[in-house]
Amino acid sequence: MTINSNKALLKPALLAVAIASSQGASADDFTDALTNGKAFGDIRIRYESVEQDNALKDADALIIRSRLGYTTGSFNNFSATLEVEDSSVIGDNDYEAYPAATPKTYSVIADPETTEVDQAFIQYTSDMGKFKYGRQVIALDNQRFIGHVGWRNDRQTFSAFSAALTPAENLSVTYAYIFERNRILAEDADIDSKDHLLNVSYKTSLGKITGYAYLLEEDTTASKSYDTYGVSFSGSAMSGDTKLLYTAEYATQEKSEKGTQDFEAEYYLLEGGVVISGITAKLGYEVLGSDNSTYGFSTPLATGHKFNGWSDQFLGTPGVGLEDTYVSVGTKALGGAITAIYHNYEANDGTATLDDLGDEWNLVYARKFGKHYSAGVKYAKYDAGD
Repeated sequence: MTINSNKALLKPALLAVAIASSQGASADDFTDALTNGKAFGDIRIRYESVEQDNALKDADALIIRSRLGYTTGSFNNFSATLEVEDSSVIGDNDYEAYPAATPKTYSVIADPETTEVDQAFIQYTSDMGKFKYGRQVIALDNQRFIGHVGWRNDRQTFSAFSAALTPAENLSVTYAYIFERNRILAEDADIDSKDHLLNVSYKTSLGKITGYAYLLEEDTTASKSYDTYGVSFSGSAMSGDTKLLYTAEYATQEKSEKGTQDFEAEYYLLEGGVVISGITAKLGYEVLGSDNSTYGFSTPLATGHKFNGWSDQFLGTPGVGLEDTYVSVGTKALGGAITAIYHNYEANDGTATLDDLGDEWNLVYARKFGKHYSAGVKYAKYDAGD
């Protein structure tokens, strides 16, 4: 087990002291803000099994993930949040959390044993919006491009400055500058960055229009950058007793890396659905385009597990790109909710030997027990094509 630290996390604490001093407020007010806050936390126990038709041994892991946090009260519109998480294996387990030993022995279950600070930030709240500095969760829209990867135990957070503003009714503007990506594989996998995120959305009577620019740059010797610009529209409407769902999205991306050629790729999403008699059915077509079969549209900060199948075969888009045609059906059953999804995968710019990328079935059932408890089971089966 490792205990991770980050010097950048000390800055919010020093900033809080400076704020208190500059405001000249009484020690009692400051003490009240510190002590009249709110504690929060959760515990998750999960068994995960991965079986692959290759030379790797089947993997099994029983892991308990615990989080404990505290948010102070407000002091001159400032507050602070500190959250710590721990992931520990229960008993003897047969698995390796990437980056694993070489050569690998077991299939990967990407949940390392670790104890670390999950969030540590100062927040300022005004009539205009909220401003945060420090290690924090940033999740935009449906997390297709920016998310927290909450499926994994060590969720993704960002050391960043962020501003979430509401300058006018129905208008939302989010900006963030990320200087470190705190990824899902503990501190050794964290990446220094110079990322700029801009997301602007406006709600209309028909749905929400969103425009975004995500300019990602790894502050490493490789110096990779991904510049993505996009627009989306999503909403719903009633037709009698039937609710209609619709989403459309388009984005373009330029990828560059020191010492290599630059690439361009496009992204498309069309999704329609209905909700009738308690049943939700959706049909979607998502395209992560390719640049001449050598580079596939990339979403390095996404909650990738939510998309393109839960077996996680396409967390990284293959060079030939990916076209995912999917259908899902969900409803309430047995005191909870059950959803089944089918994916069919094709290459966007296939080659003579790589065109059919297989298909996958997904099934999940989950339910809540009382106010504080929930349980669920999730299954994924992927069959390769070419």
